[in-house]
Amino acid sequence: MGAMAEIIEQPLTPQALAARYRELCDDPRYALWQGKFEIDVWGGITMSPASNLHGVLQMRLGQRFAPLGGQAIAEASILTRLGVTVADVAWASTEFMHAHGTETPFTQAPEICIEIASPSNSRKALREKVDAYLAAGAREAWITFPQTKRFEVYGPGGEMAQTRLDVDLASLFD
Repeated sequence: MGAMAEIIEQPLTPQALAARYRELCDDPRYALWQGKFEIDVWGGITMSPASNLHGVLQMRLGQRFAPLGGQAIAEASILTRLGVTVADVAWASTEFMHAHGTETPFTQAPEICIEIASPSNSRKALREKVDAYLAAGAREAWITFPQTKRFEVYGPGGEMAQTRLDVDLASLFD
């Protein structure tokens, strides 16, 4: 961590961002910190606490992907143009998992990346993450709004009426 104490005058390379993130994951000083860590392109660390509703929705979403095979992932770290961002839920096909395994962070976005909006999230920040996931290779990026019990689904061409996947979201908020 000592090398990161220097003043950073230009954005970190993707390789440096990935190395910095793995360093944080392995550092015992952060072992007791709750919440997810993200790193911006300048190496700055952001953290966000999660409510129990957030965790419940993560698990429910992950369960909805079981019939598709592949792997549902909570807190998937992904190298994006914003830095290392962490999707609340992601779904990766078997092919993706064979190619990327459990690399940390993923150097390409899994097929589906989902953000669960918290009251403190700005709409602009959520849309920036969606765009970053899509630019990193996601086929779809969703924003889930628990307060209004709705979803927005985006693909490379913009907002979509619904996901292309056969995923049952009917009782997610019950």
